[in-house]
Amino acid sequence: MNCDTIIHKMNESGNRKEPFIFIIDFEMKEPLFFPLHSVDSSEIVFNFNGVSNSPIIPFEAPPEFLLKKHQVPYEVYQKAFENVQHHLKYGNSYLVNLTFPTKIETGLSLKDIYLCSKAKYKLLFKDKFVVFSPEIFVQISEDGIISSYPMKGTIDAAIENAEEVILNDKKEYAEHCTIVDLIRNDLSMVAKDVFVDKFRYIDKIKTHEKELLQVSSRICGKLGADYNKKIGDIIFSLLPAGSVSGAPKKKTVEIIKESEGYDRGYYTGVFGYFDGAKLDSGVMIRFIEKINGQLFYKSGGGITIYSDPKLEYQELIDKVYVPFV
Repeated sequence: MNCDTIIHKMNESGNRKEPFIFIIDFEMKEPLFFPLHSVDSSEIVFNFNGVSNSPIIPFEAPPEFLLKKHQVPYEVYQKAFENVQHHLKYGNSYLVNLTFPTKIETGLSLKDIYLCSKAKYKLLFKDKFVVFSPEIFVQISEDGIISSYPMKGTIDAAIENAEEVILNDKKEYAEHCTIVDLIRNDLSMVAKDVFVDKFRYIDKIKTHEKELLQVSSRICGKLGADYNKKIGDIIFSLLPAGSVSGAPKKKTVEIIKESEGYDRGYYTGVFGYFDGAKLDSGVMIRFIEKINGQLFYKSGGGITIYSDPKLEYQELIDKVYVPFV
């Protein structure tokens, strides 16, 4: 389906208040729409903040869980980083989300990983990819309040005074402010009375290796009472998600494609659920894809003029993890 078809279907179902799910790739080339009643749980399994189409089956990863990483060589990353810096210095962008795929080895299947991972948003798609994302894209309440929660800034919780370190880091602060401003502008295209409700708060995420701290903010606005009639237009107006692209969006996406040299596909796209009255959705980060029988974990982070390539490269590697139940 193309974007116009998906938008129409979302608007139509929203107007009738019929539940559906949507899965939209980063470049919006292959967006997917499924009325809830048509979702085949043998092919598509989801969990949106506890709302799932499949019973929860307790599953614990084995104590000897293996996740061997074969990340891209630093020299490859550095070349892409330098290209991004070139554009930043010329003012073509203020923030670029730079990502790469990491080949991984694990004794678990995609289904195993779906079952044992803990996240707000989870999706297993046809044994092709699995997502276990901590990041909200947008939520819309029954009374038409739209909220977005951009997540920017990650640090190892074991670092001394980790929370203080990340909240006082000049680069991280600049990156987060840029994204908050971008999301505020995005929401202003579809909502009224947009405001920052909560600025730079800390979430804790436990992984199979360590505990991480991540920084988020909450931005809100008011939609019209009949928002459900144009729900597709609203969602697509906000794409791609600012936290996984950058600012300004159009030029930054061009820089991303030029620098990364691979197809993100559904990684850093969005997926969500409309229950007939309210909507919940997540950004497709923490993403493992099966390609020609091999598994690739796609990860990355935001680059600003203040970024250190070695630290950014390490963040890319640190984000290759599975958050266990």
